[in-house]
Amino acid sequence: MKTLVIKGDIRSNTGKVSSKELRNEGKVPCVVYGGTEHIHFSVYSADLKALIYTPNTYLVQLELEGKKISSHLQDVQFHPVSDEILHVDFQEIVAGKPVTLNIPVKLKGNSAGVRAGGRLAHRIKRLRLFGSAENMPDFVEVNVEKLEIGQGIRVRDLSVPNIEILDAAANTVVAVEVTRASIQAEATAPAKDGAKAAPAAPKKK
Repeated sequence: MKTLVIKGDIRSNTGKVSSKELRNEGKVPCVVYGGTEHIHFSVYSADLKALIYTPNTYLVQLELEGKKISSHLQDVQFHPVSDEILHVDFQEIVAGKPVTLNIPVKLKGNSAGVRAGGRLAHRIKRLRLFGSAENMPDFVEVNVEKLEIGQGIRVRDLSVPNIEILDAAANTVVAVEVTRASIQAEATAPAKDGAKAAPAAPKKK
């Protein structure tokens, strides 16, 4: 999957006062863990936007004063009022150690049920995948072309090579729901081959 490069500065002080000073400078306190050590560092807030404000999921290569660390975004803390990014956690990717990532679901095709007047309901936008980072896809593609009204695709219907899907197997990823338009279309549809039309009422003399 795609990788973003983010550059940061290692922090020597990690207290509240230091964090406040960083935020006043337009920086965000961060930490990367999961390897041999926890490393505290700071990144300019603007440099995090491409990672955080996107529907995509990326691997992240951190460049911290000469150190290069492969990682992924683990958690983001926002200010409850201003939505300012307050703190970011990264998890280091260790060779041979699987990771859990939320990967986007991408729908493919024009559903037969939608063409018949149904409504496409995309219920799960991201799937939790477990496996090695090198096997992680950029997205999970789901083909909806053959879905009729009332039909859906569940997690158990999907598979990703060399990757385990952690979401409950019975959860519906996408479905075609009934609409008023589809009910009306069904009611006014011509009789199927072999079906006899209802006899016309006799005319009054």
